Amino acid sequence: MRKYSINRKTKETNIEVDLALDGKGISHINTGIGFLDHMIDQLSKHSLIDIKLVANGDLHVDYHHTTEDSALALGEAFNNALGDKKGIIRFGQALSIMDETLTRVVVDCSNRPYLVWKVNLTIPQLGEMDTELFKEWFQAFSQSAGITLHIENIYGENNHHIVESCFKGLARALGQAVSIDPRRADIIPSTKGSL
Repeated sequence: MRKYSINRKTKETNIEVDLALDGKGISHINTGIGFLDHMIDQLSKHSLIDIKLVANGDLHVDYHHTTEDSALALGEAFNNALGDKKGIIRFGQALSIMDETLTRVVVDCSNRPYLVWKVNLTIPQLGEMDTELFKEWFQAFSQSAGITLHIENIYGENNHHIVESCFKGLARALGQAVSIDPRRADIIPSTKGSL
């Protein structure tokens, strides 16, 4: 199995991640931020990537450090679990719906991190979490995971549905991108010969 464990510790957070790309979507998430736990659980469930993520952060300050650092640690574990990327499909895309909401997510496991975020959230908080932190989470994840990530909410009204469709879309796109193509199981999917 392609898997990786990391302990990322700073003065602001202490985060442990165990990740298995070839999993069953089993998760154990505890960041201390209920809504974020729910979203990372969706990411695991719909990508079939097993994720254990436990974070202890300075939540008494605000949720920014724990949100960003959990994404950095998770992305680093993801990137390391991919190894040399031989055989992966590399690209993934998903249209993700939730009731009235439709979101498009496209990923490239290219080792060229970049985020395009076309998501307009219209309320300041979901639960106790500032909605501006969701862009920060996806930005940090794309950087440390080494992926190009485009997220576009095509339409939607309910902010919970919009954010959840982004995480579910990422899950489906990642699940596709990290799958092994049996026709080129020993080949790095790049004309450059490396990613």
